[in-house]
Amino acid sequence: MIITHSQIHLDDIAQFLSNFFRVDRFSNDQNGVYIPSERAIARFGLALEPWSELAAWTQQERLDGLFLHRPWQMPTVDIGVIAYHLAFDESLTIGFNPRLATVLEISNLEVLGEKEGRAIGMIGDIERHSFDKYCDRLNQIFHGCDRVIPGTTGDISRVAVVGAMTDVLVREAKDRGANIYITGQLRQPGKLALAETGISCVAIGHRRSEEWGLRSLSGLLRDRFSQLEVILPK
Repeated sequence: MIITHSQIHLDDIAQFLSNFFRVDRFSNDQNGVYIPSERAIARFGLALEPWSELAAWTQQERLDGLFLHRPWQMPTVDIGVIAYHLAFDESLTIGFNPRLATVLEISNLEVLGEKEGRAIGMIGDIERHSFDKYCDRLNQIFHGCDRVIPGTTGDISRVAVVGAMTDVLVREAKDRGANIYITGQLRQPGKLALAETGISCVAIGHRRSEEWGLRSLSGLLRDRFSQLEVILPK
């Protein structure tokens, strides 16, 4: 018996992502279909936000549908669009992100920090690395980092990855054995805690973490929809 591929539609992708992102946690935010379409989707584009040449890009790449993280100020396009804002940030960037934990080779994953009942960070163990070697790994994963602040805790064997940086969170990470605190942006409230605890810190950069999330999303969609061509801007 020959099994043929069924068509993929925008609602199929939106349903899958809404389940993955657990959008019930973000009831007051943009989740799901933004511009509806009944068109069958073979080529699907991913972008963080609209830009001046977006419409031309969708035509050039012959896209049938589009994902946007921030769909605001959307130009006119003739394809369907889905959009996820906070759900994307908290699931696929810096925070409690099991896909990222796998890439960072973190084991024994635990929650670190909560916001409105949602986990915003994770902490776990890695094979022992020197600080410089671990920073090299982060540079390879994220294509660079915004700020690197060496601490006094020596080699890295326990890692905190948190989508916020407060005095309380930095101190909790150190109290729970972390040698390094990885976050999106360096925040003033956490700087004193860094100095007093001696924990190292790497601020990846908000944009870089989103771009990693978009690349991760492309793999997620290819895993779920094997016949889907996923296109990212070059």
